[in-house]
Amino acid sequence: MKTSNALLFILVLVYINASTEWPTHTVCKEDNLEIHYKSCDPEQDFALSIDHCSDIATHTFDIRAAMVLRHNIKELYAKLDMIINGKTVLTYSETLCGPGHSKAVFCGKKKGEHLYYEGPVTLGIKEIPQGDYTLSAKLTNQDHVIVACADFTVKNYLDY
Repeated sequence: MKTSNALLFILVLVYINASTEWPTHTVCKEDNLEIHYKSCDPEQDFALSIDHCSDIATHTFDIRAAMVLRHNIKELYAKLDMIINGKTVLTYSETLCGPGHSKAVFCGKKKGEHLYYEGPVTLGIKEIPQGDYTLSAKLTNQDHVIVACADFTVKNYLDY
């Protein structure tokens, strides 16, 4: 019996190490709006949740996000690409942490620290574009190293 348990444990470890992708997580799913994400960083996944999908259509909504930092955040840059049918149709970038200004509460965090945020987020857009598309989000630090990376699948059929 102990041998079979040990063998099962070894197989689980091998399977986990052989896996090359993180699972797809559901941020929210309601009648007319679904948002899912998958980490595109091969070394780290993270947690993100929103209480109600419909809140995203408002100007400000509450989120919960958590991860353990693998890199220091002295400077932090965000880049978002909107992809439709495999083609990038819109790109947005912003400095979140930089010399002389900090737009995020986690600026200055060090490698190994837990990053946890629970609170409001303002997207700065009036509505979420309708249709099926992918949002590719990448956060990089001052050394151009990926701090977090995810591909979000959005299916929006909300009637504004």
